[in-house]
Amino acid sequence: MGTIRTKRTLQVWKIVALWTVAAAALSSAAAAKRRAAGGERAAAGSCARAHAASVEDFGAVGDGATSNTAAFAAAVAHLARFESDGGAMLVVPPGRWLTGPFNITCSHFTLFLHRHAVILASQNISEWPAIDPLPSYGRGRDLPGPRYSNFIMGSNLTDVIITGDNGTIDGQGKFWWDKFHKKELDHTRGHLLEIMYSDHVLISNLTFVDSPFWTIHPVYSSNVIISGVTILAPTDSPNTDGIDPDSCSYVRIEDCYIVSGDDCIAVKSGWDEYGIAFNMPSQHIVIKRLTCVSPTSSLIALGSEMSGGIRDVRAEDVTAINTESGVRIKTSVGRGGFVRDVFVRGMTLHTMKWVFFMTGGYGQHPDDNYNPNALPVIEDIHYSNAVAENVSMVASLDGIRGDPFRGICISNVTAGVTELKKKKVQWNCTDVEGVWSDVAPRPCMSLRDKGTYEAPCKFPEERLPIESVEINPCSF
Repeated sequence: MGTIRTKRTLQVWKIVALWTVAAAALSSAAAAKRRAAGGERAAAGSCARAHAASVEDFGAVGDGATSNTAAFAAAVAHLARFESDGGAMLVVPPGRWLTGPFNITCSHFTLFLHRHAVILASQNISEWPAIDPLPSYGRGRDLPGPRYSNFIMGSNLTDVIITGDNGTIDGQGKFWWDKFHKKELDHTRGHLLEIMYSDHVLISNLTFVDSPFWTIHPVYSSNVIISGVTILAPTDSPNTDGIDPDSCSYVRIEDCYIVSGDDCIAVKSGWDEYGIAFNMPSQHIVIKRLTCVSPTSSLIALGSEMSGGIRDVRAEDVTAINTESGVRIKTSVGRGGFVRDVFVRGMTLHTMKWVFFMTGGYGQHPDDNYNPNALPVIEDIHYSNAVAENVSMVASLDGIRGDPFRGICISNVTAGVTELKKKKVQWNCTDVEGVWSDVAPRPCMSLRDKGTYEAPCKFPEERLPIESVEINPCSF
C-alpha cells in the first residue's frame, strides 16, 4: 500500500491553486440541485488536496520500459478512498512512465506531472480494451461498433484537475497511425484524454504529444478550462485534433499552442440521427490567445459533427500559421442541428489556403439511417478584425441549396492574396446570405456591402461567468 502524504507535506510542496466558478456558469440542473441542498459554493476546486501520493509509492519505475499499468491503477484506486475527505493528488515525478490506459475514478482529484515527467502510452494493444461508442455518435468514428479505450479517461466526476509543471503525456501515436493506414485496427482509435459527464474540470500547463486520435476531448461536460497547454503531432498524422469540446457548456480555452494533423480546435455535438436524439448542444465557449499550425485543416472548426447544435462560441486574439483555413464551418444534409451566434474577433493569419471556409456538403454519415430531411441551420456568424497574408483564396462559402447559411457578417478584414493566385477567383459563394464592411479584397455579390461607416460585426461585450475564474498554477 502506498505512503499517503498529508496536508503538512503539501504545505512543504507549496502547492497552491484555486479556481472559482460563478453560480451562473453552472448548468441549471446542477445549480438547482445545489440550491435544494442548501446553497452553492464559490470555491469550485483546488489542487492542494488533503492527501497525496507519488506513483512510485505503488511500485512504478520511470525507466521508459517497465510497464506501470498496475501501479497507476493501484494509485488511483487507493487515492479514490479520500474523495470525501479533502480529495487526493497523484504526483508523477521525473522519469519516463510507461503505462496502459488508466481511469480517473474519483472526484476532487488532481493528477500532477513534474516538469521532467513523461507518461508514455503503452503500445501493447491488448492493454487497450474496447469500450462503448459515444451515444451521440452511435458508433466509433473510424469504424462501426465500439472504440478502443482512451488513454486517460474519467466519467461522472466533479472538481478534477490535470496539470503540472509542463510535464508531458505522450500517446506514442505512430503505432496507431500506421495500423490505421494499413487498415489493421478492429475499432476506432481512442483519444489521449477524454473526460465525460463531468463538471469543473481544469487541464493546464502540460504538453500532449502524438495522440492516437483526438487529443483532448471533453464530452457531455460543463465548466471546463483548458489553459497553457501545448499539443504536438506531425502535420500529416491522421485525425489528431487538438482540443474538441463536444456537447459541452461553459468552456474556456486559452493560451494554447497546437501543431496538428487536423483541426486545432473542433467544436462538436454529435453525429446525425444519434446527435439529434441525444440533443446536447455545445454552447458558451470562449477561445483566446490560441496559436495553431495545421497545413491541412483549420484554426477553429465548428462541426462537422454538430447535430446537437453549437451556439455562442467566442474566439478572440487567435493566430494561425501555415494552416488551411482560419474558421471552418462543416455540415451536411442529414446533420440537422444548428450553428448560430458565432463571434470571432482578432485573427492573425500567415500562409493560408482560405481565411473563411463553410461547407454544407461535408458528408460522412454514420450509417444509412440518417434523415435526408434533417437540414442544419447556420445563422448569425460574425467575423471581424482579421489580417491575413500569403493567402491562396479569401473565402469558400458554400451553403445548401434550399437551406442557405444566413446572417453572415464580415468586417474590417484585410487578406493579402499571394501573387500567383491574384488573377483567380478570390471569393466563392453559393447559397449564403449576409453583409460586409471594410473588407479587401471585395467579397462576393451574395454578401451585401453595408458601408464602411456602419457598425462592425457584433461581438458580445458581456463576459461569460467561466471567464471570471481565477487560476493560480500549481507548483512545487
